[in-house]
Amino acid sequence: MLPATFKLCAGISYRHLRNMTGLRRTAAVALSHELEKLALVGPGPSQWINQVRRRSSLLSSRLEEKVFNEAEISYIKQGQEALKKSMSILGEQDGWKVEIVAENGDKVLSKVLPDIGKVFKLEAVVERPLDRVYGELVDKMESMGEWNPNVKEIKILQRIGNDTVITHEKAAETAGNIVGPRDFVSVRCNKRRGSTCILAGMSTRFGGMPEQKGYVRAENGPTCMVLHPVLEDPSKTKLTWLLSIDLKGWLPKSIINQVLSQTQVDFAKHLRSRVAMYSNVSLC
Repeated sequence: MLPATFKLCAGISYRHLRNMTGLRRTAAVALSHELEKLALVGPGPSQWINQVRRRSSLLSSRLEEKVFNEAEISYIKQGQEALKKSMSILGEQDGWKVEIVAENGDKVLSKVLPDIGKVFKLEAVVERPLDRVYGELVDKMESMGEWNPNVKEIKILQRIGNDTVITHEKAAETAGNIVGPRDFVSVRCNKRRGSTCILAGMSTRFGGMPEQKGYVRAENGPTCMVLHPVLEDPSKTKLTWLLSIDLKGWLPKSIINQVLSQTQVDFAKHLRSRVAMYSNVSLC
């Protein structure tokens, strides 16, 4: 039986067979069973049998991981592309124009890019550790409407693996209803590279969330937030937020620029209040 098992395992080395998940699982289970039999026979090369058995067990566990369908793979790729484009934009240091400098040092800059248009970049420091800020922005994403008055609601429509989600966001109306109700359907990707966390996203299409009555379906992306500890004080977090949005509709550019840059300044202020509030609660 063992020779036949090895032939089965060898067969899945061919690309067209390796993509057959059921066959790979069968080969791994068969190999594991044969190694168990050999181990019970008596004296023999037990060391290499144990080594192969461990590797076989690891292979079997990996094959139990979820296999993504074509649509899910497409969403994962979109998220990764948003991350790649966003980091490329942030990597270019030239050409940024200052829009706002707040009294606390928060800064909003802008830049016009071919094929994308005007993008905005917020640079701010939040006086809390990275994990707390990350938890608020990612783990508690759907609670953002509780503390950010510019957001009415965020709902996760689908989770794909550990790093990708599809969301529906409803933006709150601006003061004086200068910009009417907007909503977004986005794919979001979060990655951690050492002590740096990157939260990237862009607009996407999702069959379960068609355009909503009373809302203009706007588009965003590539956009991202980059979080990392402040070098001089790791108890604080440096936040860089790249924002690219097409609000749609007939809105003067001057109004759009004013609304988006102020939205970023307001976001930093509300985020600080949120993480400070939870820190105070935890100390009680």
